[in-house]
Amino acid sequence: MKVEKFVEIIGSDYYVGVPDSQLKPLCNYLMKTYGIDKKHHIIPANEGNATALAAGYHLATGRIPVVYMQNSGEGNIINPVASLLNDKVYAIPVIFVIGWRGEPGVHDEPQHIYQGEVTVKLLDDMDVESFVVDKTTKEDEMLQAMEGFKKALGKGKSVAFVIKKGALAYEEKVLYKNDNTLIREEIIKHIAEATGEEPIISTTGKASRELFEIREQNGQSHQYDFLTVGSMGHASSIALGVAIQKPQSKVWIIDGDGAMLMHMGSLAVLGSSKQNNIVHVVINNSAHETVGGMPTVTGNIDIVSIAKGCGYEEVLSASSYEQLDEALTVAKESKVLTMIEVKCGIGAREDLGRPTTTALENKEMFMNYLKKLN
Repeated sequence: MKVEKFVEIIGSDYYVGVPDSQLKPLCNYLMKTYGIDKKHHIIPANEGNATALAAGYHLATGRIPVVYMQNSGEGNIINPVASLLNDKVYAIPVIFVIGWRGEPGVHDEPQHIYQGEVTVKLLDDMDVESFVVDKTTKEDEMLQAMEGFKKALGKGKSVAFVIKKGALAYEEKVLYKNDNTLIREEIIKHIAEATGEEPIISTTGKASRELFEIREQNGQSHQYDFLTVGSMGHASSIALGVAIQKPQSKVWIIDGDGAMLMHMGSLAVLGSSKQNNIVHVVINNSAHETVGGMPTVTGNIDIVSIAKGCGYEEVLSASSYEQLDEALTVAKESKVLTMIEVKCGIGAREDLGRPTTTALENKEMFMNYLKKLN
Protein backbone atom coordinates (compact mmCIF):
# COMPACT_ATOMS: atom_id res chain seq x y z
CA MET A 1 0.00 0.00 0.00
CA LYS A 2 1.26 3.47 -0.83
CA VAL A 3 2.04 5.35 2.34
CA GLU A 4 0.17 8.41 1.07
CA LYS A 5 -3.07 6.38 1.07
CA PHE A 6 -2.26 4.89 4.46
CA VAL A 7 -1.85 8.37 5.95
CA GLU A 8 -5.00 9.65 4.19
CA ILE A 9 -7.10 6.84 5.66
CA ILE A 10 -5.76 7.45 9.19
CA GLY A 11 -6.66 11.11 8.79
CA SER A 12 -4.31 12.72 11.33
CA ASP A 13 -1.88 15.57 10.78
CA TYR A 14 0.13 15.02 13.97
CA TYR A 15 2.79 12.31 14.14
CA VAL A 16 5.32 11.68 16.88
CA GLY A 17 7.57 8.66 17.14
CA VAL A 18 10.87 6.84 17.04
CA PRO A 19 12.10 5.77 13.58
CA ASP A 20 12.02 2.13 12.47
CA SER A 21 13.41 0.50 9.33
CA GLN A 22 10.11 -1.37 8.84
CA LEU A 23 8.37 2.01 8.77
CA LYS A 24 10.94 3.72 6.56
CA PRO A 25 8.33 4.63 3.90
CA LEU A 26 6.25 6.38 6.56
CA CYS A 27 9.32 8.04 8.13
CA ASN A 28 10.51 9.32 4.75
CA TYR A 29 7.03 10.57 3.89
CA LEU A 30 6.84 12.49 7.18
CA MET A 31 10.27 14.03 6.66
CA LYS A 32 9.43 14.96 3.07
CA THR A 33 6.04 16.38 4.02
CA TYR A 34 6.74 18.04 7.38
CA GLY A 35 10.41 17.70 8.22
CA ILE A 36 10.77 18.25 11.96
CA ASP A 37 7.84 20.56 12.64
CA LYS A 38 6.58 20.91 16.23
CA LYS A 39 3.03 21.37 14.96
CA HIS A 40 2.98 18.19 12.89
CA HIS A 41 5.98 15.90 13.44
CA ILE A 42 8.39 15.33 16.35
CA ILE A 43 11.06 12.66 16.90
CA PRO A 44 11.34 12.34 20.71
CA ALA A 45 13.84 10.55 22.93
CA ASN A 46 11.85 7.32 23.27
CA GLU A 47 8.42 5.80 22.69
CA GLY A 48 7.08 6.63 26.17
CA ASN A 49 8.12 10.23 25.56
CA ALA A 50 6.22 10.06 22.23
CA THR A 51 3.09 8.77 23.95
CA ALA A 52 3.12 11.60 26.48
CA LEU A 53 3.61 14.18 23.72
CA ALA A 54 0.65 12.67 21.91
CA ALA A 55 -1.43 12.92 25.07
CA GLY A 56 -0.57 16.60 25.40
CA TYR A 57 -1.56 17.19 21.78
CA HIS A 58 -4.94 15.57 22.39
CA LEU A 59 -5.53 17.57 25.58
CA ALA A 60 -4.84 20.82 23.72
CA THR A 61 -6.75 20.09 20.51
CA GLY A 62 -9.23 17.29 21.11
CA ARG A 63 -7.86 15.61 17.98
CA ILE A 64 -6.34 12.15 17.67
CA PRO A 65 -2.55 11.86 17.33
CA VAL A 66 -0.43 9.10 15.79
CA VAL A 67 2.55 7.52 17.57
CA TYR A 68 4.88 5.42 15.41
CA MET A 69 7.58 3.01 16.55
CA GLN A 70 9.28 -0.33 16.14
CA ASN A 71 7.64 -3.08 18.20
CA SER A 72 10.70 -3.10 20.48
CA GLY A 73 9.34 0.22 21.76
CA GLU A 74 6.20 -1.38 23.18
CA GLY A 75 8.02 -1.85 26.47
CA ASN A 76 8.54 1.91 26.72
CA ILE A 77 4.83 2.67 26.20
CA ILE A 78 3.35 0.21 28.69
CA ASN A 79 3.37 2.65 31.59
CA PRO A 80 1.81 5.67 29.81
CA VAL A 81 -0.67 3.47 27.94
CA ALA A 82 -1.81 1.75 31.14
CA SER A 83 -1.70 4.68 33.57
CA LEU A 84 -2.33 7.71 31.33
CA LEU A 85 -4.18 6.84 28.11
CA ASN A 86 -6.38 4.01 29.37
CA ASP A 87 -10.11 4.70 29.39
CA LYS A 88 -10.24 3.85 33.13
CA VAL A 89 -7.85 6.75 33.75
CA TYR A 90 -7.92 9.77 31.34
CA ALA A 91 -9.39 8.05 28.25
CA ILE A 92 -6.96 9.65 25.80
CA PRO A 93 -7.20 8.07 22.33
CA VAL A 94 -4.02 7.47 20.32
CA ILE A 95 -3.40 5.64 17.04
CA PHE A 96 -0.20 3.59 17.23
CA VAL A 97 1.64 2.53 14.08
CA ILE A 98 4.03 -0.28 14.95
CA GLY A 99 6.66 -1.94 12.75
CA TRP A 100 6.56 -5.70 13.32
CA ARG A 101 10.16 -6.91 13.60
CA GLY A 102 10.60 -10.58 14.48
CA GLU A 103 7.26 -11.55 12.95
CA PRO A 104 6.81 -15.29 13.57
CA GLY A 105 7.92 -17.27 10.55
CA VAL A 106 10.09 -14.45 9.19
CA HIS A 107 13.85 -14.61 9.80
CA ASP A 108 15.14 -11.73 11.91
CA GLU A 109 17.85 -10.81 14.39
CA PRO A 110 17.89 -12.44 17.87
CA GLN A 111 16.78 -9.31 19.73
CA HIS A 112 13.56 -9.27 17.72
CA ILE A 113 12.51 -12.93 18.05
CA TYR A 114 10.67 -12.90 21.39
CA GLN A 115 9.48 -9.32 20.92
CA GLY A 116 7.98 -10.39 17.60
CA GLU A 117 6.18 -13.30 19.22
CA VAL A 118 4.46 -11.10 21.83
CA THR A 119 3.85 -7.95 19.76
CA VAL A 120 0.10 -8.41 19.30
CA LYS A 121 -0.33 -10.08 22.70
CA LEU A 122 1.14 -7.04 24.47
CA LEU A 123 -1.33 -4.82 22.66
CA ASP A 124 -4.18 -7.13 23.66
CA ASP A 125 -2.98 -7.07 27.27
CA MET A 126 -2.97 -3.26 27.21
CA ASP A 127 -6.52 -3.24 25.78
CA VAL A 128 -5.29 -1.75 22.50
CA GLU A 129 -7.24 -3.14 19.56
CA SER A 130 -4.97 -3.90 16.59
CA PHE A 131 -5.12 -4.49 12.84
CA VAL A 132 -2.25 -6.09 10.90
CA VAL A 133 -1.25 -4.49 7.60
CA ASP A 134 0.74 -6.59 5.11
CA LYS A 135 1.59 -6.52 1.40
CA THR A 136 -1.82 -7.90 0.46
CA THR A 137 -3.91 -5.45 2.52
CA LYS A 138 -6.30 -3.58 0.23
CA GLU A 139 -7.41 0.02 0.67
CA ASP A 140 -10.99 -0.97 1.40
CA GLU A 141 -9.79 -3.34 4.14
CA MET A 142 -7.77 -0.51 5.67
CA LEU A 143 -10.79 1.80 5.42
CA GLN A 144 -12.98 -0.79 7.09
CA ALA A 145 -10.44 -1.26 9.90
CA MET A 146 -10.26 2.48 10.46
CA GLU A 147 -14.03 2.75 10.58
CA GLY A 148 -14.08 0.04 13.23
CA PHE A 149 -11.34 1.81 15.18
CA LYS A 150 -13.34 5.04 15.28
CA LYS A 151 -15.80 3.43 17.71
CA ALA A 152 -12.98 2.56 20.13
CA LEU A 153 -11.29 5.94 19.69
CA GLY A 154 -14.59 7.68 20.43
CA LYS A 155 -14.65 5.90 23.80
CA GLY A 156 -11.16 7.13 24.66
CA LYS A 157 -9.44 3.87 23.79
CA SER A 158 -6.23 3.54 21.79
CA VAL A 159 -5.76 1.39 18.69
CA ALA A 160 -2.81 0.12 16.65
CA PHE A 161 -1.87 -0.69 13.07
CA VAL A 162 0.83 -3.37 13.13
CA ILE A 163 2.90 -3.12 9.95
CA LYS A 164 4.54 -6.18 8.41
CA LYS A 165 7.69 -6.00 6.30
CA GLY A 166 7.10 -4.45 2.89
CA ALA A 167 3.51 -3.46 3.64
CA LEU A 168 4.07 0.25 2.95
CA ALA A 169 5.70 1.88 -0.07
CA TYR A 170 6.93 5.40 -0.81
CA GLU A 171 8.58 6.38 -4.08
CA GLU A 172 10.23 9.65 -3.03
CA LYS A 173 13.88 9.47 -1.96
CA VAL A 174 15.06 11.31 1.14
CA LEU A 175 18.78 11.93 1.72
CA TYR A 176 20.01 12.20 5.29
CA LYS A 177 23.41 13.79 5.84
CA ASN A 178 25.40 16.14 8.05
CA ASP A 179 28.62 18.12 7.74
CA ASN A 180 30.80 15.77 9.80
CA THR A 181 33.62 13.92 8.01
CA LEU A 182 34.47 11.04 10.33
CA ILE A 183 33.20 7.53 9.49
CA ARG A 184 31.79 5.47 12.36
CA GLU A 185 33.53 2.24 11.37
CA GLU A 186 36.89 4.05 11.30
CA ILE A 187 36.12 5.61 14.68
CA ILE A 188 35.47 2.16 16.12
CA LYS A 189 38.73 0.87 14.62
CA HIS A 190 40.58 3.59 16.52
CA ILE A 191 38.71 2.67 19.72
CA ALA A 192 39.44 -1.06 19.31
CA GLU A 193 43.14 -0.32 18.84
CA ALA A 194 43.27 1.99 21.87
CA THR A 195 41.41 -0.34 24.22
CA GLY A 196 43.57 -3.41 23.59
CA GLU A 197 42.17 -6.20 25.75
CA GLU A 198 39.97 -4.00 27.91
CA PRO A 199 36.24 -4.88 27.86
CA ILE A 200 33.84 -2.96 25.63
CA ILE A 201 30.06 -2.69 25.92
CA SER A 202 28.70 -1.58 22.54
CA THR A 203 25.25 -0.26 21.73
CA THR A 204 22.62 -1.78 19.47
CA GLY A 205 22.65 -1.31 15.71
CA LYS A 206 25.44 -0.90 13.22
CA ALA A 207 28.05 0.07 15.84
CA SER A 208 28.05 -3.46 17.30
CA ARG A 209 28.02 -5.00 13.83
CA GLU A 210 31.04 -2.91 12.87
CA LEU A 211 32.89 -3.80 16.07
CA PHE A 212 32.30 -7.50 15.37
CA GLU A 213 33.67 -7.19 11.83
CA ILE A 214 36.69 -5.19 13.00
CA ARG A 215 37.60 -8.01 15.41
CA GLU A 216 37.23 -10.48 12.54
CA GLN A 217 39.44 -8.38 10.25
CA ASN A 218 42.08 -8.04 12.97
CA GLY A 219 42.01 -11.74 13.81
CA GLN A 220 41.04 -10.83 17.38
CA SER A 221 38.85 -12.66 19.85
CA HIS A 222 35.30 -11.47 20.43
CA GLN A 223 35.61 -12.20 24.13
CA TYR A 224 36.41 -8.57 24.94
CA ASP A 225 33.07 -7.25 23.67
CA PHE A 226 29.49 -7.41 24.86
CA LEU A 227 27.33 -6.57 21.85
CA THR A 228 24.08 -5.07 23.15
CA VAL A 229 22.06 -6.11 20.11
CA GLY A 230 18.77 -4.96 21.66
CA SER A 231 17.83 -2.84 24.70
CA MET A 232 18.50 0.47 22.98
CA GLY A 233 19.79 3.07 25.42
CA HIS A 234 20.91 0.64 28.11
CA ALA A 235 24.52 -0.16 27.10
CA SER A 236 25.93 2.46 29.48
CA SER A 237 23.98 1.05 32.43
CA ILE A 238 25.15 -2.47 31.61
CA ALA A 239 28.70 -1.12 31.57
CA LEU A 240 28.23 0.56 34.96
CA GLY A 241 27.04 -2.75 36.40
CA VAL A 242 30.18 -4.45 35.04
CA ALA A 243 32.57 -1.67 36.08
CA ILE A 244 31.40 -1.63 39.70
CA GLN A 245 32.20 -5.34 40.00
CA LYS A 246 35.54 -5.05 38.15
CA PRO A 247 37.05 -1.88 39.69
CA GLN A 248 40.61 -2.66 38.57
CA SER A 249 39.64 -2.94 34.89
CA LYS A 250 38.92 -0.10 32.48
CA VAL A 251 35.46 -0.59 30.94
CA TRP A 252 34.63 1.15 27.65
CA ILE A 253 31.22 2.04 26.24
CA ILE A 254 30.59 2.55 22.53
CA ASP A 255 27.31 4.43 22.41
CA GLY A 256 25.25 6.28 19.81
CA ASP A 257 23.56 9.64 20.22
CA GLY A 258 20.08 8.19 19.62
CA ALA A 259 20.69 5.44 22.17
CA MET A 260 22.08 7.92 24.69
CA LEU A 261 18.99 10.09 24.30
CA MET A 262 16.58 7.19 24.69
CA HIS A 263 17.36 6.74 28.39
CA MET A 264 19.27 9.92 29.12
CA GLY A 265 18.65 9.65 32.85
CA SER A 266 21.35 6.99 32.93
CA LEU A 267 23.92 9.77 32.42
CA ALA A 268 22.94 11.21 35.79
CA VAL A 269 23.27 7.81 37.44
CA LEU A 270 26.67 7.25 35.83
CA GLY A 271 27.82 10.74 36.77
CA SER A 272 26.72 10.43 40.37
CA SER A 273 28.47 7.05 40.65
CA LYS A 274 31.90 8.67 40.05
CA GLN A 275 32.93 5.26 38.72
CA ASN A 276 36.52 6.00 37.78
CA ASN A 277 37.12 3.00 35.49
CA ILE A 278 34.58 3.89 32.76
CA VAL A 279 35.15 5.60 29.42
CA HIS A 280 31.87 6.47 27.69
CA VAL A 281 32.34 7.14 23.96
CA VAL A 282 29.28 8.72 22.31
CA ILE A 283 29.47 8.57 18.51
CA ASN A 284 27.27 11.50 17.53
CA ASN A 285 25.94 11.65 13.98
CA SER A 286 22.70 13.35 15.12
CA ALA A 287 20.73 10.59 13.43
CA HIS A 288 18.88 7.30 13.92
CA GLU A 289 21.20 6.02 11.20
CA THR A 290 20.80 2.27 11.72
CA VAL A 291 17.08 2.47 10.91
CA GLY A 292 17.30 4.94 8.05
CA GLY A 293 18.98 8.19 9.06
CA MET A 294 16.16 10.32 10.47
CA PRO A 295 17.48 13.07 12.76
CA THR A 296 17.84 13.10 16.53
CA VAL A 297 17.91 16.30 18.58
CA THR A 298 21.60 15.91 19.45
CA GLY A 299 22.47 18.31 16.67
CA ASN A 300 20.79 21.01 18.77
CA ILE A 301 22.10 20.19 22.26
CA ASP A 302 25.47 20.35 24.02
CA ILE A 303 26.39 16.81 25.03
CA VAL A 304 29.67 17.95 26.60
CA SER A 305 27.90 20.39 28.95
CA ILE A 306 25.22 17.82 29.77
CA ALA A 307 27.83 15.20 30.69
CA LYS A 308 29.69 17.69 32.86
CA GLY A 309 26.43 18.70 34.52
CA CYS A 310 25.67 15.05 35.25
CA GLY A 311 29.04 14.57 36.99
CA TYR A 312 31.41 13.19 34.37
CA GLU A 313 34.79 14.49 35.55
CA GLU A 314 36.62 14.37 32.21
CA VAL A 315 34.69 15.26 29.06
CA LEU A 316 36.39 15.45 25.67
CA SER A 317 35.16 16.13 22.14
CA ALA A 318 36.63 15.09 18.79
CA SER A 319 35.77 15.96 15.22
CA SER A 320 38.96 14.65 13.55
CA TYR A 321 40.89 11.40 13.83
CA GLU A 322 43.83 13.29 15.37
CA GLN A 323 41.56 14.71 18.08
CA LEU A 324 40.04 11.27 18.58
CA ASP A 325 43.42 9.61 19.09
CA GLU A 326 44.44 12.34 21.55
CA ALA A 327 41.18 11.89 23.47
CA LEU A 328 41.56 8.10 23.54
CA THR A 329 45.09 8.47 24.92
CA VAL A 330 43.86 10.78 27.68
CA ALA A 331 40.95 8.45 28.46
CA LYS A 332 43.20 5.41 28.55
CA GLU A 333 45.27 6.99 31.33
CA SER A 334 42.40 8.72 33.08
CA LYS A 335 41.57 7.85 36.68
CA VAL A 336 38.14 9.51 36.60
CA LEU A 337 34.79 8.91 34.88
CA THR A 338 35.34 10.03 31.29
CA MET A 339 33.22 10.78 28.24
CA ILE A 340 34.35 11.33 24.66
CA GLU A 341 31.88 12.79 22.18
CA VAL A 342 32.92 12.02 18.59
CA LYS A 343 31.26 13.99 15.80
CA CYS A 344 30.46 11.54 12.98
CA GLY A 345 29.02 11.49 9.48
CA ILE A 346 25.99 9.43 8.44
CA GLY A 347 26.43 6.19 6.52
CA ALA A 348 27.84 2.68 6.54
CA ARG A 349 29.16 0.08 4.11
CA GLU A 350 26.50 -1.56 1.97
CA ASP A 351 28.09 -4.97 2.63
CA LEU A 352 28.23 -4.60 6.41
CA GLY A 353 27.61 -8.02 7.91
CA ARG A 354 26.07 -9.21 11.16
CA PRO A 355 27.60 -11.15 14.05
CA THR A 356 28.06 -14.83 13.24
CA THR A 357 28.02 -15.80 16.89
CA THR A 358 24.73 -16.08 18.77
CA ALA A 359 23.78 -13.66 21.52
CA LEU A 360 24.18 -16.47 24.06
CA GLU A 361 27.66 -17.32 22.74
CA ASN A 362 28.63 -13.66 22.98
CA LYS A 363 27.44 -13.49 26.58
CA GLU A 364 29.28 -16.64 27.62
CA MET A 365 32.57 -15.58 25.98
CA PHE A 366 32.35 -12.17 27.60
CA MET A 367 31.54 -13.55 31.05
CA ASN A 368 34.38 -16.06 30.85
CA TYR A 369 36.74 -13.24 29.96
CA LEU A 370 35.53 -11.05 32.84
CA LYS A 371 36.26 -13.91 35.25
CA LYS A 372 39.94 -13.54 34.37
CA LEU A 373 39.99 -9.84 35.29
CA ASN A 374 40.52 -8.47 38.77
